[in-house]
Amino acid sequence: MVDEFTHLDNQGKARMVEINQKPDTSRRAVARGSIYMKANTLQKVKTNEMEKGDVLGVARVAAIMGTKRTGDLIPMCHPLMLTGIEVNFNFDEENCKIDIEVIVKTTGKTGVEMEALTGVSLAALTIYDMCKSIDKTMKIEHIRLAKKSGGQSGEIENE
Repeated sequence: MVDEFTHLDNQGKARMVEINQKPDTSRRAVARGSIYMKANTLQKVKTNEMEKGDVLGVARVAAIMGTKRTGDLIPMCHPLMLTGIEVNFNFDEENCKIDIEVIVKTTGKTGVEMEALTGVSLAALTIYDMCKSIDKTMKIEHIRLAKKSGGQSGEIENE
């Protein structure tokens, strides 16, 4: 594994990393995050009673769209042909939160970590947007790469 910044040239200027020489491998990334909210808000999302509509349905679509557009949003990310995107939500009523998980897959020369992280971020932001009219105390927290596989660094598990 390289312990230097690969997005800087020898003069310290930003550059997009050349990946042409890297072999295509099967790659997978899992990102997770949470959005905390009032119990009443959580219940309304769970029972699909929010005035703006199906919060998790819209958040799922936002996560998928954002994942596919990561190369347009983050300057040094390569645009990738993704082969699979899965978005999961879990209600944690005890802690008044929704846990978000995005799994992204591809076969290619570079990983899909940023795509998975972008998907989680956009799902959380969409939930926030759709619920902010009734809950000004929501907090988005703990967005992180949970796992990745493929490429030179192989398997990495952060949880």
